Amino acid sequence: VTILRRRNHAGRASIRSIEAILKNCDTVAIVGLSPKESRPSHNVAIYLQANGYRIVPVNPRLTEVLGIPCYPNLKAIPHPVELVDIFRRPEEVFSVVEEAIQIGAEAVWMQLGIVNEAAASLAEKAGLDVVMDKCTAIEHKALFRAGNPP
Repeated sequence: VTILRRRNHAGRASIRSIEAILKNCDTVAIVGLSPKESRPSHNVAIYLQANGYRIVPVNPRLTEVLGIPCYPNLKAIPHPVELVDIFRRPEEVFSVVEEAIQIGAEAVWMQLGIVNEAAASLAEKAGLDVVMDKCTAIEHKALFRAGNPP
């Protein structure tokens, strides 16, 4: 399941592609980033960082991940974030999306295996782009292979 919708102010749906989301994004908050190398969130963060994105770790149990200050929640981040990449259980996603709306994020991305229709609907109604059940690193690799950077 992938939702790629954005509501404009007239209520009509327009679509911003995964490619456009990744191309037009500089800062990615990674909610649920783990310091464990075996965790998908850790590997995705390293990949995104290596590909020019500014990553912002969000994990209430940590103060630093990958040598970068870690924030307890999205509202604690002192600068703008375009994309919120979510590595949390589906039942925990709704509150993350509420915060993403409050901080003015442009898009929320629920990682592979994460689907929450209510959270997606909330984000969409607030004008955010929504991607569910897809991996940012996998999508980035597929779109921007050698010689075709974002």
